[in-house]
Amino acid sequence: MNRDSLHFLFLNIGHFLDHLFMLIFATAAALALSREWGLTYGELLGYATPGFFAFGLCAYPAGWIADKWSRHGMMCVFFIGIGLASVATGFARTPLQIGIGLFVIGVLAAIYHPVGLAMVTQRWRNTGLRIAVNGVWGNLGVACAALLTGYLIDNSGWRAAFIAPGIVSIVVGLAYAALCNSDPVEKPATAVTAPMSAQAPDYKAMLLRVSGIVFLTTAVSSVIFQATTFALPKIFDERLQGIVGRSVSLLESLGLPGRVDLATMVGWFAFVVFVVASMAQLVVGMLLDRIGPRRVFMGAAAIQVAFFALMAGLKDGWALAVALGFMLGAFGQIPINDYMVGRLATGPARARVYGVRYVVSFTALAAALPLIAFIYEQWGFDTLFRVLAGASLVILIAVAFLPRKMPAVPA
Repeated sequence: MNRDSLHFLFLNIGHFLDHLFMLIFATAAALALSREWGLTYGELLGYATPGFFAFGLCAYPAGWIADKWSRHGMMCVFFIGIGLASVATGFARTPLQIGIGLFVIGVLAAIYHPVGLAMVTQRWRNTGLRIAVNGVWGNLGVACAALLTGYLIDNSGWRAAFIAPGIVSIVVGLAYAALCNSDPVEKPATAVTAPMSAQAPDYKAMLLRVSGIVFLTTAVSSVIFQATTFALPKIFDERLQGIVGRSVSLLESLGLPGRVDLATMVGWFAFVVFVVASMAQLVVGMLLDRIGPRRVFMGAAAIQVAFFALMAGLKDGWALAVALGFMLGAFGQIPINDYMVGRLATGPARARVYGVRYVVSFTALAAALPLIAFIYEQWGFDTLFRVLAGASLVILIAVAFLPRKMPAVPA
């Protein structure tokens, strides 16, 4: 493996760990802490909310520091810092302590997206496919958070779900630091050739329109992404009781080693849905490079409208199939805004522009937690699915106003 491939691998592992750390608590809260600490699922979500706000609000400062100091250096801080914070969170004894730990994890997790994605779009061509591959790794982190946490709850306790990945991240960070020390010079940003002249009279108006659509759809799609990825273990815990129970009985009859319980099976089902749905990003990435973002984005939004509308009231097999459908749409749309930001942003300020994008994204993402908690406590998940169908329709309408050919900032 050459140095460029190894560096891309580290960036992909970083995306995997970033989403893994941010969603460990989602499964732990749904399957263990609500019983151990005697709190409702909605009450526990309140302790995760500050961490998700930090995840968003700290993205711009992280991008600014990376542009002014070192993107490689910030990635080292990310790997090692978030690992230490996760290990410390694993020793929390009260909800307040775990809330503080999740806040620190959120601050450090904010580093990855503005810095890592700026490096991905800076260093290589085939931007759409690169972002898609990187996005698949992030989604695998989402999937493994449910699987790993569910398994460790059954076999080692929820604390191990924070401690074990934390140790892995520290080791990866040390290896990444060694790679950077052997090749300390960061490659200069690659100029983007503009397909449209900046002197065209309608250029600024079109750029403003595209930017407005990017940030609107970023905010709304972040609410959808958070609602689906964070709540899916709890949704499956409620809606897949028949399938989960039969699966546990089947595995017990086979006499497999290790304890297999409900939490493990819920984690497995969530893992399978997340992994299969993440493959949509590869298709989207190739389509972005070939036909542009407008038609791809409209397709992803339409899929979500249809499947969210169908989900209300479903259980077991039908619920599993429809959940896979709306997750295909939710995951498939992730690379699209990053692709458009990469086309609009200049190289020297790219990390800061991505920082602004993720301030919008993850602030909306954090706001989704109180929304999930309120809707769930008052009306249940069926109402949440209807709200998400409406949000997807907003995206579909907004994307229809994108130009057929994207403007780009001149070199």
